[in-house]
Amino acid sequence: MPRDATLRSDTDAADTHFGYRTVPLGEKQTLVDDVFHKVARRYDIMNDLMSGGLHRAWKNDLVAKLRPPQGDRPFRLLDLAGGTGDVAFRTVSAGGAGTRAVVADINTEMLAVGRERAEKRGLSERVEFTEANAEALPFPDGSFDAVTIAFGIRNVPRIPLALSEMRRVLKPGGRALVLEFSQVDVPLLDKIYEFYSFRVIPALGRQVTGDAEPYQYLVESIRRFPPPEVFAQMMRTAGFARVTATPFTGGVVVLHSGYRI
Repeated sequence: MPRDATLRSDTDAADTHFGYRTVPLGEKQTLVDDVFHKVARRYDIMNDLMSGGLHRAWKNDLVAKLRPPQGDRPFRLLDLAGGTGDVAFRTVSAGGAGTRAVVADINTEMLAVGRERAEKRGLSERVEFTEANAEALPFPDGSFDAVTIAFGIRNVPRIPLALSEMRRVLKPGGRALVLEFSQVDVPLLDKIYEFYSFRVIPALGRQVTGDAEPYQYLVESIRRFPPPEVFAQMMRTAGFARVTATPFTGGVVVLHSGYRI
C-alpha cells in the first residue's frame, strides 16, 4: 500500500488531508469531533470492526511494554485521545496501588462514556477524565511518568505540536508510547487488509450502526498516516530519544516508543 510520506509537512500547511479529502486545517478538528460523536456509544464495536477484535491484544501489548510498577510506588499515566478509558483501565489494573491515570480527550461524548465505565468498574478514584486538546495540554511540565495514545495520533490536526506537548508533560526519563495503524508489509496480507478496510469495514459499519461514513473516514485516515520510519523521525524532531517502532500483526499496527532524556 503506497503511503504519502509528505504528511509530515501537510500537518503544518494551510490545508490538510482528511481521509482522501483536502480540507482547511482549521476544520479538521470539527470533522474529527463529529466522527467520534457519532461512534462514542459504539466505540468497542468500532474498534472491533477496525481491527477484527485484535485491538484488545494490541492494547494489552502496549500496557506490557509500559510496565506500570507494582506496589505503592507512585506512577502517573496520561492517556491521550483515550476517552472511553480502555488503556487507562488496563494500566491501573496491571499496576499497583500507586498507579493512577489521567485520560485526556477533546470529545465530551467519549469522556462521558469513559466516566460511566470507570464508575461501573470501581475505578473512579484511580482514573481521572479531563477535556483537553492534545496540541495544548493543560498540565505543567514534567507531570507524568508516561504518556500513551492508542489509535488517536492520526486524528490530531498538528501532529508535531502534539508530540512536543507529550514530551513537555513527561518527567525526565519518562516514556511515550504511540499505538497506531500502519502499513502492512507482508505480501498477500496487504491485499487482504486493503480489501477488508475499504470494502468490508464501511459496509459492516452501516449494517451494525446504520452509518458508514465515520468508518469510511477512519480507514482513509489510516492511509494518510506516515509510515513508521517517517513518524519515528517526527518523534526525534520533537525531542524524543531512544525512539523505536515495533510492528504487530504483519505491520497492521506499530507501537512507537520514545523517552524524554
